[in-house]
Amino acid sequence: MHLLATDDDTTTRIGFVTSRAVGNAVQRNLVKRRLREIAHELLETAPRGWLIVVRAKPNAARATYGELCHEVRDAVLGRTETKRAS
Repeated sequence: MHLLATDDDTTTRIGFVTSRAVGNAVQRNLVKRRLREIAHELLETAPRGWLIVVRAKPNAARATYGELCHEVRDAVLGRTETKRAS
């Protein structure tokens, strides 16, 4: 995951990268759909003013929705709070 704080405190944007290492097209699309839904939920509570890129690793294809949600939420919220404090 890569994060960049911006000067625009009104929006946070999230993008996704899923390479062929994640699996075949069906698996990659499933991971992307899950990540999009997680991002939609996360944008309601995430701090504003960030550009976020989530890179799906091969294990993402075997993870459940709950596991992906937990990982992404912890990574985004933990890193945005840490970076804003410094």
